[in-house]
Amino acid sequence: MPRRTRRTLQVAATTALLVTAATACNAAAKSDASDSASGGSGTSFTLVTPDAVGQNEFLKLAVSGVKDAAKAHDGTQKVYESTDTASQQQNVQAAVDAKPDVIVLVGFEFADIVAQQAEKNPKQQFLIVDACTTKAFANVGCAVFREHEGVYLAGAEAGLLSKSGKVGAVDVLDTPQFRRYSDPFAAGAKQVAAKTETSTRFVGGQSPFDDSARAKEQANTLLSKGYDQIMAAAAAGNYGVFEAAKAKGAFAYGVDVNQCPSAPGTVVDNVIKRTDVAVEKGIDAVLGGRTGTTVSYGLKEGGISLTGLEDGVDSSKCVIADHKDVLTKVEALRDQIVSGELKVDDPAAS
Repeated sequence: MPRRTRRTLQVAATTALLVTAATACNAAAKSDASDSASGGSGTSFTLVTPDAVGQNEFLKLAVSGVKDAAKAHDGTQKVYESTDTASQQQNVQAAVDAKPDVIVLVGFEFADIVAQQAEKNPKQQFLIVDACTTKAFANVGCAVFREHEGVYLAGAEAGLLSKSGKVGAVDVLDTPQFRRYSDPFAAGAKQVAAKTETSTRFVGGQSPFDDSARAKEQANTLLSKGYDQIMAAAAAGNYGVFEAAKAKGAFAYGVDVNQCPSAPGTVVDNVIKRTDVAVEKGIDAVLGGRTGTTVSYGLKEGGISLTGLEDGVDSSKCVIADHKDVLTKVEALRDQIVSGELKVDDPAAS
């Protein structure tokens, strides 16, 4: 499982609270300084990532977003890949020194750094994706996600596919913010199968984001009671959930990126965060003069989706690819959410 999955779930609580409050290259970091266009308008964008991109699909999407923005605006882009806290700070400073039109940063790791830089450099525009600063700044835009909408649709899939009528979730912690990954799953299942029995188990412990053994134990507790569809929102512990489900012939659901290849035949679908959409649309907003605001991206904006609703589902190794009839029903629910006809409750809403 990518490190970003763990970090993304960790920041769920932080992001929700912060959003409410806010309504040069170096040896330590790898830099991709390739330009997406030359001799263009002079518009420039710099992306700083919290980790090396590598095969991290979450970050690869962010890179695609900044490249698409550069192409759309006939400009140039640079990507600074961080490896640790020191390189994150160094990369942000390098980006500020280069003075691009917009500096894009992905993750809560950059919230404090950006707050400091934004105050010292009021003319520099920043865009933080999947997090926000505690204090609002006129030159800091934030792009966050409505994960609960996608979780609801995954729950609907589970309700339609369950043979036992029991749908559960393994979540990291019992807080309103983390329940965004479990409560809507139960609600979605009951929407399509009213008599569905639901339950959530929490990892907890000393290391809830990294404890595959405890996550597996919680999944086994559900499986022993006949639950056959499980939402895996256990961060790095998702592997444990997948292992437990596979051993019992049950099914699980992933988060953030396509996790089906890690357990083919077991993972039904995934709640996807389209960081590329948030980056490209966020840059458009900044260049359009809409600065210093927090924008949430859900199904309507294309910021949240399911692997089953994306192009390429047939080659995704997801179980849902074999259930086109279920996808048809889920697409109808998605359209209702997008139109406003159906509202998904957000457990983290104040």
